[in-house]
Amino acid sequence: MYIPFEQLPPEARLWIYQADRRFSETEEKVISAALREFCSEWSAHGNPLETSFLIKYNQFIILSVNENAADASGCSIDGSVRVLKELSQRFNNDFFNRTNVAFREGDQINLYPIQKLSALFKSTKLSAESITFNNLVPDKRSFLKNWEMATEKTWLAKYLPKGTLSV
Repeated sequence: MYIPFEQLPPEARLWIYQADRRFSETEEKVISAALREFCSEWSAHGNPLETSFLIKYNQFIILSVNENAADASGCSIDGSVRVLKELSQRFNNDFFNRTNVAFREGDQINLYPIQKLSALFKSTKLSAESITFNNLVPDKRSFLKNWEMATEKTWLAKYLPKGTLSV
């Protein structure tokens, strides 16, 4: 059963999918309609799940389940992945590429291959203060507090040139 994201409790479980490119306005409308329909019907072992989704920055899909009401099962999670794979193929926009890291630069989201990060930090294209996204946050509380963070506070700090971390 779909409920507005704001109504989910802080401990609601979530999954974040990062697209390879921004969604067009039309794509975002179609994706929103498909996700709303999916969330309205999402269930685990016949039990309806309290679910929601967000689309952020025209490039991230956040799916969420209130597991206080009913737990998402492996099969129900597989169902959500299937829907996202279908949308990914339909719009030729990969939601499963984990080799690119997103950074918010002004009002733009830019993706960079992991293997180029050291050079980008060294060239100062990116810095310790550059905002990146932790797409592995497990719940709504963490999403609201720690999804967007300065690079120096994330696992990506290992790519920063020596001596650039603030203390």
